[in-house]
Amino acid sequence: MLRKKNIFILSLGIMLGVFIGTCSSVFADLDKGEPANETEVIPFEELRTFTEIFGRIKRDYVEPVSDKKLLEDAVRGMLSGLDPHSAYLVPEEYQELKEGTTGQFGGLGIEVTMENGFIKVVSPIDDTPAQRAGIKAGDLIIRLDDQPVKGMSLVDAVKKMRGEPGSAILLTVVREGEETPLKFTLTRAVIKIKSVKSRVLEKNYGYVRISSFQSGTGESLLEAISSLKKENGGNLKGLVLDLRNNPGGVLNAAVEVSDAFLKSGLIVYTEGRIENSEMRFNASPDDVIEGAAMVVLINAGSASASEIVAGALQDQKRAVIMGEKSFGKGSVQTILPTSNGAAVKLTTARYYTPSGRSIQAEGIEPDIALAPIKLESLEKSEFAPVKEADLSHHLGNGKEKKDGATKKMDTQESEEILELKDYPVYEALTLLKGISIMRK
Repeated sequence: MLRKKNIFILSLGIMLGVFIGTCSSVFADLDKGEPANETEVIPFEELRTFTEIFGRIKRDYVEPVSDKKLLEDAVRGMLSGLDPHSAYLVPEEYQELKEGTTGQFGGLGIEVTMENGFIKVVSPIDDTPAQRAGIKAGDLIIRLDDQPVKGMSLVDAVKKMRGEPGSAILLTVVREGEETPLKFTLTRAVIKIKSVKSRVLEKNYGYVRISSFQSGTGESLLEAISSLKKENGGNLKGLVLDLRNNPGGVLNAAVEVSDAFLKSGLIVYTEGRIENSEMRFNASPDDVIEGAAMVVLINAGSASASEIVAGALQDQKRAVIMGEKSFGKGSVQTILPTSNGAAVKLTTARYYTPSGRSIQAEGIEPDIALAPIKLESLEKSEFAPVKEADLSHHLGNGKEKKDGATKKMDTQESEEILELKDYPVYEALTLLKGISIMRK
């Protein structure tokens, strides 16, 4: 009898606490001069149900459960029921999130979200265990080691995938087009992300790959462009900006990257219910590649900040967007620290491109669609085309120059390797050459 009385007092205390919290919110609105919503009444019936279930768990669950765990799980459930990106972060998870935005953390190197109770891969991060093992954007993870993912929260799943560097984990994956689940054994590592990489594709044509948006990505991009210019004698005719499988990251970094190629106009704006959620970002008057042609590569793994960049450059007619339709994550998450050292990650706004398009659940449609295909060489095939130069005793053109012929062959061989290794980059380079010719 005493035990039931204690449970009742505890439940009543919780109910009163929620009641006071709700009233405080209403009074706060009144203090601000904002009229309280007349349709919002204290949900006594729902609060009674909550306290009843809380009491039953305390009394009847097969094992004792602490009040702290129950209340923490209640908060998690409350946030996870809103959308896939809102979450409660305990102090350790909050710290991991802060480490992730600076470019170093432990785990598999995989950006994930929750879909229909399973973990969906947004994209693997470059040069990480996940990417090297062959994990692809769109994969559904259904088991972690021997534990089914169904019923597991996103936070718990991420926590299980992280661990000591050098330790292994088995991922069971369902992939579109595969009849049976695939199994991948990944070895955890300290993930150090170099968010910007660059190289020269051909003389006067550069390539920049951004794998994620971190606090230093904008600065790294400027350094990469400067390096490409030096390698090409200060002249860039075209640039390929590769945002494929880029899961996003820091908003300011996306704004800095967009601004690097725009001289004026709106980059992105956000809209939400609270005043702080409404922001507008405009470009400053400079273009680091001085109007050179641009192609931006995206795919289904390009999300959030990647979509902001692609959308801004597309709307401003600054670049041709090529590839597949992007992921469609157009919501803003605000990190709100709590008094216990934890934090709430809460969706507070939506992103919009300069023309007013919402990215959320829509994504960015490419100007030129490219299906995910893989090319193979016909060089050794019996069906390879025969050319005049392949015929025995063929007639020369009278203008043969040994050095020039060798140089031409080397360039042709380089193009063929690029075509087979990364077809979208090859197509982007071809388009840039076409634009350059038309501009002449």
